[in-house]
Amino acid sequence: MADIDNKDQAEMDPADMEDVEEVEEEETGEDENSKARQLTVQMMQNPQILAALQERLDGLNGSPSGYMESLPKVVKRRVNALKNLQVKCAHIEAKFYEEVHELERKYAALYQPLFDKRSDIVKAAYEPTDEECEWKADEEEELTDEMKEKAKLEEEKKDEEKEDPKGIPEFWLTVFKNVDLLSDMLQEHDEPILKHLQDIKVKFSDPGQPMSFTLEFHFEPNDFFTNTVLTKTYKMRSEPDESDPFSFDGPEIMSCTGCTIDWTKGKNVTLKTIKKKQKHKGRGTVRTVTKTVPNDSFFNFFTPPEVPENGELDEDSEAVLAADFEIGHFIRERIVPRAVLYFTGEAIEDDDDDYDEEGEEADDEEGEEEADEENDADYDPKV
Repeated sequence: MADIDNKDQAEMDPADMEDVEEVEEEETGEDENSKARQLTVQMMQNPQILAALQERLDGLNGSPSGYMESLPKVVKRRVNALKNLQVKCAHIEAKFYEEVHELERKYAALYQPLFDKRSDIVKAAYEPTDEECEWKADEEEELTDEMKEKAKLEEEKKDEEKEDPKGIPEFWLTVFKNVDLLSDMLQEHDEPILKHLQDIKVKFSDPGQPMSFTLEFHFEPNDFFTNTVLTKTYKMRSEPDESDPFSFDGPEIMSCTGCTIDWTKGKNVTLKTIKKKQKHKGRGTVRTVTKTVPNDSFFNFFTPPEVPENGELDEDSEAVLAADFEIGHFIRERIVPRAVLYFTGEAIEDDDDDYDEEGEEADDEEGEEEADEENDADYDPKV
C-alpha cells in the first residue's frame, strides 16, 4: 500500500488520479431457434446475468415466499410453532459453543508445553536431540543408502561453509510472509522488527468469565520499542440475537482491544513525517510545513477502531474490524497450532491441493455436460 505525499497529489493531474479501465463486454448472439436448454446454459455463463440474478436473490433474502403466503391460516400457525422450536435450538447451540470454548481452554493447557518447547527451539534456548530431529521425508523413502550418505556429506559441507545460526532465524517473519492474509499487512519497514518476534501465544478467558481470547506477541529486546509482549484481545458472544435468532451460526467476535506500543524515539513505523509547501495568498512567499501522518504498518493491528457503546460504525471502520476479526481468528485457529507447517509452506500447499481438486471436479462436471450435449439428438453444435 503505497503512500503519496500531499505535494505529489497536488501536482498530479486529476485525469491521472481517476484512470478507469473500461472493459467491453462481449455480446453473445443467440439463434432464435436454439433450444431452451442451450439458452439456459449460455445465460448462466454470462456474468452480467448472474450478477443480476444474485441481486434479485439478495433482495428476496428474508422475505416470505409466495408459497408461505398461500398456506391456510391453520398451517401457518403450526409453522410458527416450528419456528419457536428453532429459536430454542439456537439457544441450545449457543450453550454447545460455550462448552466447546471450555474444551478449547482445557486442551490449550495440554498443547502449551509443546508450544513452549517449539518457542525454545526457535529462539535457541533449547537444542533438540538427534532423536527429536530425526524425520523421514517422503522423497527419502526411495533413496538408496549410498545416495543418502552422499546427500548427508554435501549437507554437512554446506553447514561448514556457513556460520552456525542460532535457533531458527526469522521463523515467525517467514510464517507471516508465507500467508497471503498476513503478508498483505506487512510493509518493508515492519520486517526488521518482526525478526525479533520469538513467539505467539493464545490465552483463553478464565472459567465463568465472558468468552474471549488474547493473542500475545512475544519479542526479544530490540531497538524499536521497550515492550516485551504486545497483546490483542477479542471479546466474543455466543448467544442468538433476539431480533434475528435464526442468523446465529456460532460465536461471533463483538469487539477487540489492542495495546500501547512504547516506541523508541524515531522508531515508530506507524507514523511518518511529510513536508508540505504552502504559499501565502497575499505575499506570495512559500514556506515548508512538516506534518506527522499515519503510516501503513502491520503494527497498526494493535490499534483497532473502537466500537462505540451503541455499536454503530461507519463503513470504513466496519470493513477494518471485519478484516481484523478474520485475521485474529486465523492466527488463533491456524497459525499458532500449525506454525511450522506455514514456515515450511506445507500448510499452504495443502490448501492449494484442496483448491485444485475442486477445480478438477468442476472440469469433470463440465466435460460430462459437454458429452451429454453431444449425445443429445437435438443438440446443434453451431448454436
